[in-house]
Amino acid sequence: MKKERRKNMYNLAIWTWTWVATLAIATFGPKYIWDNHTVLTALAVSVNFVHGILMIVANRKMFNNFDELERKIHLESLALTLGLAVVVGLSYSLLEVTNLITNNAEISYLIIFIGLTYLILVTINTRRYA
Repeated sequence: MKKERRKNMYNLAIWTWTWVATLAIATFGPKYIWDNHTVLTALAVSVNFVHGILMIVANRKMFNNFDELERKIHLESLALTLGLAVVVGLSYSLLEVTNLITNNAEISYLIIFIGLTYLILVTINTRRYA
């Protein structure tokens, strides 16, 4: 069981970091590497998309290896994170649309919010159930 878990975590780490690397290439490549060449940019975005899908598959495989308590902890954390992401994200966008904030509503802020929310909720739920 431990060997399988370690393998799944390693696999997820590999796919996560390759997704991050391909995201960086797709983001900064057109500006710093290939001068806005549309075909190369489309290829980089496509490779990033495929790596993202493979990261999701690796994450699912890891979750399927969890015991019942771990699944409960992560399911509750994910449910709350999803709800908060939708409510906060739409509210944040609405602030921009109605000109109540002067800066653009950037997706990166929402991604940071989602990551921190999930981390905090997994920590809280782990302490609550363990």
